Amino acid sequence: MVINPASDFMDRCAGDKPVELSVVMPCLNEAETLEQCIREAQQAIADNAIVAEIIIADNGSTDGSLELAQRCGARVIQVIKKGYGSASRAGIAAAAGEYVIMGDADASYRFGDLNQFLEKLRSGFDLVMGNRFTGGIARGAMPWTHQYIGNPLLSGIGRLFFRVPIADFHCGLRAFRRDAITELNLSTDGMEFASEMVVKAKLRGLRITEVPTALRKDGRNRPPHLRSLRDGWRHLRFLLLYCPIWLYVLPALAMIVSGGTALLAFAVCGPIQIGEVTLSINTAIVCAMSVMLGNQLLLMGVFARRLGGLLNIWPPSSSRRTASLELGLCMGCGLAMLGVLGVALATANWWWHGMTPLSPRVALSVVIPSTTLGMMGVQTVFASFFLSLLGLVTPQSR
Repeated sequence: MVINPASDFMDRCAGDKPVELSVVMPCLNEAETLEQCIREAQQAIADNAIVAEIIIADNGSTDGSLELAQRCGARVIQVIKKGYGSASRAGIAAAAGEYVIMGDADASYRFGDLNQFLEKLRSGFDLVMGNRFTGGIARGAMPWTHQYIGNPLLSGIGRLFFRVPIADFHCGLRAFRRDAITELNLSTDGMEFASEMVVKAKLRGLRITEVPTALRKDGRNRPPHLRSLRDGWRHLRFLLLYCPIWLYVLPALAMIVSGGTALLAFAVCGPIQIGEVTLSINTAIVCAMSVMLGNQLLLMGVFARRLGGLLNIWPPSSSRRTASLELGLCMGCGLAMLGVLGVALATANWWWHGMTPLSPRVALSVVIPSTTLGMMGVQTVFASFFLSLLGLVTPQSR
């Protein structure tokens, strides 16, 4: 990354005063619209008497964007590693301001409205998101699939998973307190950087709000860098990875409860007749598999939660109360012993009846539930050792 000297415009703007605001624009071949964005930001800075700088994080432009930005009076940094997230992180790292406003350089956002973001930051918020759905989306500014399906769906999932009071997770115009966001250790390189900032800010307890932001049709004569399916999946993948409760725990509980309820019904009632259909051993085996798979997913959720605490994904307080090795061993051995006891009873019954084939009632009430409990116990025992191994990870070993 190469940082060029600050421009005369920024020197005149700041003088001897510390920079309050850094306007960061990630850029990749935006020569058609870059000057308009810079001029809008400069005008807003002058109108509101803000001590500010404008930084263009150039991600390898070949259309003259870099030279254009310098002529307009912006400070340019060149970011070698490709990706929206890479350029954004580099721009934030280079910022000198207490606050940062970050926006796309395609002229789709009005940088003249930056003062409403700054007012929220000055009032104590750490992250201020733009909301295009309340601010107004011009005709042709956003594909209908993004406006009515993609963005609402992904933003809704984000609100559901993380309880973030934000209706537009992916707005390209946002502002934040630089120190607070820097401490989040943002790491993604692609478009999912937009979700990472919001999610990590929420997990770290930062104050978040949003303001209406108008979206106009961009001024480019080429397709956007965004790829709907690829980048949509990257956003969804990130949300799932950072929420083990929805990825692991809730599906696991659904499998365990549904499968376990059915197994209990078979154990009490034997084969179940529903109309002309009889549910018996085959159905019970499927239910047993559901319970065991659910137990495995539940354990993976525990692993993910512990690993997230070690990697500082969640605050330390959310990962302190973790089951000890001994408690896990006691639970696992208890389940395994119940399973062994049930199998032993079934074996004794089989021996008592001259080793003839067991009746379906015995298989349903004893054999299948017992083997299920035994398998769950073995899973829990070995999972407890692995969880204890994760507990040995220290900051130095990380």
